[in-house]
Amino acid sequence: MSTATPLGADPPEQAPTRAERMGRLPYTREHTRTLLGAGTGWALDAMDVGLISFVGLAIATSWDLTRTEQSWLLSIGFVGMAIGATFGGMLADRYGRRTVFALTLLVYGVATGASALATGLAVLLLLRFLVGLGLGAELPVASTLVSELSPMRIRGRMVVALESFWAVGWLLAALVGFFVVPRFEDGWRYAFAIGLVPALWAVVIRWGLPESPLFLERRGRAQEAEAVVRRFEDSAGVEPPARSRPLPPVPPKTPGQLWSPTYRRRTLGIWLVWFCVNFSYYGAFIWLPSLLYAQGYDLVRSFGYTLVITLAQLPGYALAAVLVEVWGRRVTLASFLVGSAVSAGLFGLADGTTQVLAAGMALSFFNLGAWGALYAVTPEIYPTSVRGSGAGAAAGFGRIASIVAPLSVPALLVLWGNAGLFALFGGAFLVGAVAAYLLLPERAGESLDAT
Repeated sequence: MSTATPLGADPPEQAPTRAERMGRLPYTREHTRTLLGAGTGWALDAMDVGLISFVGLAIATSWDLTRTEQSWLLSIGFVGMAIGATFGGMLADRYGRRTVFALTLLVYGVATGASALATGLAVLLLLRFLVGLGLGAELPVASTLVSELSPMRIRGRMVVALESFWAVGWLLAALVGFFVVPRFEDGWRYAFAIGLVPALWAVVIRWGLPESPLFLERRGRAQEAEAVVRRFEDSAGVEPPARSRPLPPVPPKTPGQLWSPTYRRRTLGIWLVWFCVNFSYYGAFIWLPSLLYAQGYDLVRSFGYTLVITLAQLPGYALAAVLVEVWGRRVTLASFLVGSAVSAGLFGLADGTTQVLAAGMALSFFNLGAWGALYAVTPEIYPTSVRGSGAGAAAGFGRIASIVAPLSVPALLVLWGNAGLFALFGGAFLVGAVAAYLLLPERAGESLDAT
């Protein structure tokens, strides 16, 4: 039987893989649709997380909660996020990125809306746990999906752009906190009711976003993978090649693969960074309105100042989106973490409104830029067969810190005061910077490994 290559076609060993075809494409309207679809879900996630920092203070005042009870209200969602992130990544490697993404939006959207009807702390804690399950699973899955659908030359920038929707969502939460929560009796219930929006958006996400062709091909669904790649090629006006070099199906690997000799160094590094960033970010920002309130600012002003500080997230993301492609992921991440450490120290020493706002905005700028770089690098360091599990496990381990930090803040404030608390946050940022620079590989400009 003849095996001659058709005239004008690449020999099988030289034909591009579907992953390479996706990576070589220019940016198109299909990429915009993907980014906006996933990004809107991301923003709604951030709005939900941000809301608890505002409504937590209002509920504590309304229900006369102790500091310990308020700490659990702020932290219980992160318990769910730790579990959700770990298992969500595994499910995404088995059932697909798009399917798990839509399901998690539905879970946390319904649970958030139901929180508006809570009549006691126990019920509200249960609902916040369910919210965390959905939210924790969604974030690493969404970044994995966008990373696998992005052109290679701007892959990091697209993931940072996705993460920048977090600032949009947090701003929405700040606006709701400023205009709704303190101005209505039980205004926190109205805030939670707004969280029903993600449940409706889940329908759009499920049917509007493409599935990752890398995932599809590795699960033996080559025709579906080809259809997704051609959808993007048609959008770019690129003629598909006569053939693609096929990749053999690979079943999802076990999470234990993350600690094999091939990946253990990068797994250690990414887990350390996720833990340190979560500890300092959530320790500071979840308690920020309450910390300002404790310093003598009334409820409305503390919410208003938090809104101003939050605005600084946007330029932080913008600069990180540029630098991840110019400096690379690792150097950008480490640099923004060092800036976060310095800003945390200054915030702890700030005295007066001007200093508080300036230091808070610097902390917001550098910390959220670091988050953008972190989400860019995380899915790149693992192959397709374990990418969702790797990203989810790192996020899940980091969420342990997001549980511990809000619970620790009241005791640490008593022991060390505001300056000591933020010095601790700064130290955690520095540890993360060292881990990022020394332990993580640099994948900027490289094709995603589809093995």
